[in-house]
Amino acid sequence: MLVIICLSSHTYGAADAEPELPAGLGSEVGSDEPLLPPGLSISGREQGEPSLPAGLGETEAAPQSKGSEGLERRSIDLSGFAEARVGSRIGNDKNEKQKSILESRLQIQWEQQWLALTSRLTLDLLYDDVVDNRSVALESGRGWLDLREAYLLFRPFAKMDIKAGRQILTWGTGDLMFINDLFPKDWNAFFIGRDDEYLKAPSDALKVGVFGSRFNIEMIYTPRFDADRYIDGSRISFFNPNQGAVVGQHDNFHVDRPDQWFSEDEWSARLYTNRGSLELAIYAYQGYWKSPNGTDAKTGRFIFPRLEVGGVSLRGPVYRGIANLELGYYHSKDDSSGKSPFVRNSEWRMLLGYEQELMKNFSGSMQFYLEHKEDYRAYLESLPGGAAEADEDRFVWTLRLTRLLLNQNLVLSLFNFYSPTDKDGYARLKAQYKISDAWQVEWGANLFYGENQHTFFGQFEDNSNLYLSARYGF
Repeated sequence: MLVIICLSSHTYGAADAEPELPAGLGSEVGSDEPLLPPGLSISGREQGEPSLPAGLGETEAAPQSKGSEGLERRSIDLSGFAEARVGSRIGNDKNEKQKSILESRLQIQWEQQWLALTSRLTLDLLYDDVVDNRSVALESGRGWLDLREAYLLFRPFAKMDIKAGRQILTWGTGDLMFINDLFPKDWNAFFIGRDDEYLKAPSDALKVGVFGSRFNIEMIYTPRFDADRYIDGSRISFFNPNQGAVVGQHDNFHVDRPDQWFSEDEWSARLYTNRGSLELAIYAYQGYWKSPNGTDAKTGRFIFPRLEVGGVSLRGPVYRGIANLELGYYHSKDDSSGKSPFVRNSEWRMLLGYEQELMKNFSGSMQFYLEHKEDYRAYLESLPGGAAEADEDRFVWTLRLTRLLLNQNLVLSLFNFYSPTDKDGYARLKAQYKISDAWQVEWGANLFYGENQHTFFGQFEDNSNLYLSARYGF
């Protein structure tokens, strides 16, 4: 439902269905770190980080040794893939091109390790015939170069990790639903049919992890605000509440974004522990709404209002599967009373999920998401005349079904979002076949539906698309 959160940014006032909408504990850990609950361990991920939904994982190697034996060169690793991806809208969208994606991509990943130091660089070179502007903009991911990772990881002590630079960050327990994960997402990539890993956009940050015998803590400082790669009409049409209509690439979408180093920054913290088979975490965030969720009354430009978030999560085995619960309070700092028609209201958010293997090579999961406006009466009173009115509570159900066939070389999956309050939804269908260790092909569909064009998923109905891809890994 995080998908939901991001996208809602454009509909904050009128519809309040936001364009802001997609878990594990990994490898950079000290030997004294608590063990994972049964079934939650995912090799290759950072200790303490919740595992990503299927396909979102970006493996990350950790130093193989600790201590102060010096910075002797240890190994160099070079890998990557080449990929071609083509997609088209199912219907006609007068605001966008018929092709949704026509992309060639080469990813190169380089990693070098010393005893206590790891450096990593991941960059994508790409050409997409759909876009007109190919100049490079690393923050928005636009252009022929997308720098995914460029960081140094250092372990000064056995129980401390320090990572500095561009990196992919993730927290929380949801499956394609985000409450306490306030790190940037790329909603354009998610909706046009790129691989799921591209839902996570990179952050330019400093992360410090300290691992104790009972509790672990992570602090992340982003010296300049990293926004989502949000929906702006350049590739996906959306409902603009200021115009009261669905708009696209030919409509102007002006945004004022916080971009001052060390003053317009972000802070994130997580305290977490394992108790038996249970994983418990407490979160805090201070920064801005990740997508534009406000309007400057003087200029009419979209803005990123200030935001503070506090939350908790709990995950562990229940019956034959794994259940998770996550809560969060979003304090919209620029409008604490909820009386401003130009800034999104404060909210309570809750996510409850359960996943289980239903039979051999067939698994299923469900999630229930609630978004509750704190100052609903003030919200109603602040609505401009004629604006669409959102409900006080917004519910979303999700369902994931995954079937493995042909010795697990063929993966069939369905992920569906459905909101009974908004009466809209979004279905993701995918068939992925591994031809060999190097070759993989994929077919997929992104299908949006809804009764109204101002609701969160309903606004994207004309963007429903099909896509094909072929990837060669090396």
